[in-house]
Amino acid sequence: MNFIQPGSTVSMHFDIRLKDGSIAESTRSFKNPMTFTLGQGVFSDKLEQEMLGLKVGDKKKIMLLPEDAFGEPHPANIYQVSRDRFAKMEQDTPLEEGLIVAFVQQNGDELPGIIREIDAEEVTVDFNHPLSGQVVLFDIEIMEVKA
Repeated sequence: MNFIQPGSTVSMHFDIRLKDGSIAESTRSFKNPMTFTLGQGVFSDKLEQEMLGLKVGDKKKIMLLPEDAFGEPHPANIYQVSRDRFAKMEQDTPLEEGLIVAFVQQNGDELPGIIREIDAEEVTVDFNHPLSGQVVLFDIEIMEVKA
């Protein structure tokens, strides 16, 4: 039987729960487990350390503080953007606080930002991870382990 060790390829289901018990993300909703190689930075070091030694069928709940999960929000990731940049979008979708908007970077990659505040001239966009600053509970179930 294979146990998870550094370099293992792991297939697992997980739920990410917030302190209030709500589910922020779940592989179970897509009925498709996530597969990754331990040690390649997909998850935080703390989460990966907690997985070491687990085997197929094991379930574990792992509580992570913000610094071990999605980090603390950083003020440098919050920008004031001219409302004019949203004119075309507003023809189809009204701007509202909490809306997630994808911004295309110079290299063509999309970067999601959360609208935090709107006034007549500017829109405050937060590019921190939506779960930054949150204590989260990873509820994992190991489906497959390859050495």
